[in-house]
Amino acid sequence: MTQCTALIVAAGSGQRFGGTIPKQYHELGGMPILRRSVLAFLNHPHIDAVQVVISPAHRDMYDKATADLGLPEPIIGGATRQDSVRLGLEALEKTNKPKLVMIHDAARPLIDAATITNVRKALDKDVGAIAAKPLVDTLKRGNGINIETTIDRNNLWQAHTPQAFHFDAILAAHRATIGAQMTDDAAVAEKAGMNVTLVLSNPDNMKITNPDDLDRAARLLGHNFSDIRTGMGFDVHRLIPGDKIFLCGVSIPHNRMLEGHSDADVGLHALCDAILGAMSEGDIGKHFPPSDPQWKGKDSAHFVRHIVGMVSERGGFISHVDITMMCENPRIGPHRDAMVARVAELLEVTPDRVSVKATTTERLGFTGREEGIAAQAVATLRFPG
Repeated sequence: MTQCTALIVAAGSGQRFGGTIPKQYHELGGMPILRRSVLAFLNHPHIDAVQVVISPAHRDMYDKATADLGLPEPIIGGATRQDSVRLGLEALEKTNKPKLVMIHDAARPLIDAATITNVRKALDKDVGAIAAKPLVDTLKRGNGINIETTIDRNNLWQAHTPQAFHFDAILAAHRATIGAQMTDDAAVAEKAGMNVTLVLSNPDNMKITNPDDLDRAARLLGHNFSDIRTGMGFDVHRLIPGDKIFLCGVSIPHNRMLEGHSDADVGLHALCDAILGAMSEGDIGKHFPPSDPQWKGKDSAHFVRHIVGMVSERGGFISHVDITMMCENPRIGPHRDAMVARVAELLEVTPDRVSVKATTTERLGFTGREEGIAAQAVATLRFPG
């Protein structure tokens, strides 16, 4: 049984947003809103699986927005959000039933790792928990023209997502309230008598409803991630007799191979050190020591994915990486596009954020004598300021 699955609700048409495409497929900061929401959970250490609920009319846009993320087949939603969530839960029950489920609106792409963590931890004590923000503005009830009364804002909270629950309990609650037209899962849980904990949400965890919200989210994205850090990595591996070389996640036929405890992918190892350096987290040997037999022959993609998860757990993201390989052979040019695509896939970024290039040392030194291959990487990371 999966421990915790994130159910991303993206079946709405976004009529209030307007435009020719639903809001969840508009771009924010260089990627679709849906993709940004999915990545927040896909890279989080407390989330074991991510499942998206969509409208069948949006399938082509969904496929484009989530390409290369390795998500399971999307679930087809219903006429209302409540219907879509229930259908998503029922599909999970049949395929990969989790112990816990975290339900999140795709239109909240600025969800941060800390809020996800805190909502998840609340389920250790309670059957339900939601991200929420205390109301700070004075509330007025009016008739459209004049104020009728002032509402006491004490103990009033604005409900956000994610909203997380023990799976069996929330599924039963949804089945018991079919057709009730409730606007969030906490209301469904309340109706069933479930105790739901309020967890302080990041104030920037806004829901995009209209085009002005999209502009505000873009500004917040640039402001919130103002802590820019750069790390540098360098790695060398010796060449020995063999039949292929692994460089930047790509297998290249060759009459030599790189010697190392893992697959000796010098490009990915330098990249790992660069990312770790930007986080002041030591080097790859600290996290995956070569003295540990479990890493013998290991695909270096495993190391990259783990380190990307560390970045996500801190609420950051990888802005750009630049990898330079120093070798006489093999020629990197014919494989560059494949390397860029593979590194982008591992980092969960678009290919335009990955640079891979190579240089020779004019036959000088150990690389010039083809005794080994060296790689240098620079990684730029952004964290909440």
